[in-house]
Amino acid sequence: MLRSVGQTRVAGSGEDPRVTELRTAVSRLRRELAGHPAEFPDRGIAEDELAALDAMAASGAPEIPRLRRSLLLIAGAIGSVSALASALRDVRVAVDLFGEPLRR
Repeated sequence: MLRSVGQTRVAGSGEDPRVTELRTAVSRLRRELAGHPAEFPDRGIAEDELAALDAMAASGAPEIPRLRRSLLLIAGAIGSVSALASALRDVRVAVDLFGEPLRR
């Protein structure tokens, strides 16, 4: 394991484990949302923001303020769908791994 600025990288992979966690959580929520039979007004917003989170994670260096904004939009869009609560919580936990954005 290599240490770098308060995070641990898996030797050989080069990927920040926080990014791996985020990608896993986003993938799960996307799958569960896709399989959820009910339509709701803000479903498209949730799908768009999950795609944005996935793209940020794939870049390997997500911006913390943008992560938090996407999380808030997703939570607002699907927060009342109890069947998705566990997967949404996992995304929140993964975003929280990145810490707070720097204050100016």
